[in-house]
Amino acid sequence: MSDQNNTFLTSLARAHFEDARRREWFSALRDALRHAPHELLALEEVRNRLQIRGQRHIGLCTVPLDHIIGSEGRYGDFDRHFLPRSDHVRDRWMNVDMANQRYIDLPPVDLYKIGDVYFVRDGNHRVSVARRQGQTDIDANVDELLIDVPIDASLRLDELPIKEEYADFLDWTQLHLVRPQQRIEFSEQGGYLELIRHINAHRYFMGQESGQPVTSTDAIISWYDDVYMPVIAAIRAHDVLRRFPGRTEADLYRWIMEHRWYMLEAADGTDPGPDQAVQHFLVQYGTPNWFSQLGRRIGELLR
Repeated sequence: MSDQNNTFLTSLARAHFEDARRREWFSALRDALRHAPHELLALEEVRNRLQIRGQRHIGLCTVPLDHIIGSEGRYGDFDRHFLPRSDHVRDRWMNVDMANQRYIDLPPVDLYKIGDVYFVRDGNHRVSVARRQGQTDIDANVDELLIDVPIDASLRLDELPIKEEYADFLDWTQLHLVRPQQRIEFSEQGGYLELIRHINAHRYFMGQESGQPVTSTDAIISWYDDVYMPVIAAIRAHDVLRRFPGRTEADLYRWIMEHRWYMLEAADGTDPGPDQAVQHFLVQYGTPNWFSQLGRRIGELLR
């Protein structure tokens, strides 16, 4: 290739990099306004927080680029959209961009899969250039790290402690084995410890009623089927989540069970049941005020 063509490709790659740097600045502002995650996640941080119970090789496959949310070693060089955050990655970034301009086939990137998301083991610059060019997916060699808690592309760094609590909860209860369909997620810390208290109390009352010891597994299954899910069913039937944006079904279960206890005490020990407790909770706390309505409206406009 002539020197003139090389100069042109170099200038074009430099322009592409400068465009990517400008986009990173605007993406940081946009993510801040939307309260969306902007930082790439560090693979080691995720591995330390969650309980990795195994690893398997998946092999070569096509991966959606917007499901790549972290990196093993370059998490400080790029943002969540894999736009470059500093100029020190310019040279390698431009080399990848020029290779694409020359239609040179680049090797697949190497990724780790955890839940529904991916972390770059090798190929951060290739992912960055591909996203800047508007690609939607990329070829990758994938190894999967097996975990029991669900994670997706919306995962934030400050949510990892909650995911860690969830992993500990599943390790203690083994609920994911006896009820694989379970998905109990809180929006704040402390919820899983409260659930363990509920399960222990439920186990105690089961033993009182039966007059014999109750195994931990039987108590966990009974709590999930006969206590937790009836409340969740009532929450869904009355569309309660719509009244509490940003919260989860597990959050509401926790609040409603506390409210149900107060109703039981006020009624001299008569349990109102899940449906009545949910309806009474909505009357007391489910009326949206003008401030929360305004917040939801602003969020819709930003989206």
